[in-house]
Amino acid sequence: MPGRLSLTARLTAFYALVSATVLVGLAVLVAMATSRHFVELDRDYLRDKIGLVQKIVAESPSPEQLSSRLDELLGSHHGLFIDLRRGERLVHGTEGMVFPLELASVDAGTGPTDWTSDGQTLRGLSARVEPPAASGGPDSARQPLQLRIALDTGHHAHFMRALSQTLALYSLGAILVSGVLGWCAARSGLAPLRVMKERAMTVTAQKLDQRMPVEAVPVEFADLAESLNTMLGRLQADFARLQEFSSDLAHELRTPINNLLTQTQVSLAQKRDADAYRDILASNAEEFQRLARMVSDMLFLAKTEHGIELPHREAISLDREVRALFDFYDAVADEKRIRLTLDGDAEIVGDGLMVRRAISNLLSNALRHSPEAGEVLVAIRRSDQGTALSVSNAGTIDTEHPLRLFDRFYRVDKSRAHPDSDGTGLGLSITRAIMEAHGGRVSVDSDERHTVFSLHFPAGAPGGGGRRGAHP
Repeated sequence: MPGRLSLTARLTAFYALVSATVLVGLAVLVAMATSRHFVELDRDYLRDKIGLVQKIVAESPSPEQLSSRLDELLGSHHGLFIDLRRGERLVHGTEGMVFPLELASVDAGTGPTDWTSDGQTLRGLSARVEPPAASGGPDSARQPLQLRIALDTGHHAHFMRALSQTLALYSLGAILVSGVLGWCAARSGLAPLRVMKERAMTVTAQKLDQRMPVEAVPVEFADLAESLNTMLGRLQADFARLQEFSSDLAHELRTPINNLLTQTQVSLAQKRDADAYRDILASNAEEFQRLARMVSDMLFLAKTEHGIELPHREAISLDREVRALFDFYDAVADEKRIRLTLDGDAEIVGDGLMVRRAISNLLSNALRHSPEAGEVLVAIRRSDQGTALSVSNAGTIDTEHPLRLFDRFYRVDKSRAHPDSDGTGLGLSITRAIMEAHGGRVSVDSDERHTVFSLHFPAGAPGGGGRRGAHP
């Protein structure tokens, strides 16, 4: 997306913003504290000079001597201004200095008053000055004096301007340095992500064994690296299964296609009578049916890869379904003199056609691999964990990994294979997919005498009682 900032830029901006906030806030606090300190110093200075004026007034017996000593005071203190009045009459004052009418009193306990006059910044206080107790003359000479005193704070203002400029330049430089350091820290901290990106770029369909460096990244990225490794592991396993499936599918399709091609070429090699052509077409029709069934099964399994919803949910009597399938496979069982037996009953909730197909696959598999004059036993049991339907027959499975029987096109060794079988190698895979769609599972158990395939349906379906029955 154009204009979108990178994570490094965002972290750098955030770090610089935080640094700017802290530095600017610190600079403002320093400036305010310095200004407040100057105010306190000026207030103490003015109070001291007010006390000095009161002493001079108290020790000066005559107006002439008072004026002389006040002039001496002002001459020795640059930037100090006073206005001493008795009533409305000026006793002594700085020529041209204008004091505000409202001036903070030294007895009020407040800060001094600031104002500007003729380009000067001033700070002043007012105070009441008592005349000497021994002074004689008219009553007006014994009236209290009103003193207003001011200090030129231009040097303070100059210092504050210089301090503000210094703080501003320092803050700006510190913010820039903080931004650079933040960029370095962010880039260094995100370096493991770049390593993971480079490692991920090397992953291809032919190179799925790459993994993220979990031990070489910080703790914050370890979970991400482990999750990516888990994802890559799943992709590698799925891709391996896909490759195996493609190879198996090509192998399974090659046989019927070669049969069709061979029979067609042989039939075209010379003229034949109608019966011969009819036999060839019948054989080809069987191969086409096998191909159609294989394609149909593959389409069903392809749907289950993305999860499927049950088309219809209904109460299913497993006893009734098994007996219906017994009737269907009765001819096959009689041909091999195999006895079909049912033990137990239960009800579940699911799709009737799919459940019947799963049971049919197990029965067909058991009849195909059961020896002659044997028995195929279907047992239905219900417990708190759910309902289990097992199909057992005599014989054993010669494989180190029984669960691989549910893989597509998986074949056991020749002792268990039947060349005349019309199976596509997908029946058990479809059974597993059907059980997963019902929230259950399928399992297999084999010993030296029997092989048992079981369908496990989850609990929650309406139950039924058990009963015994047999179908010879």
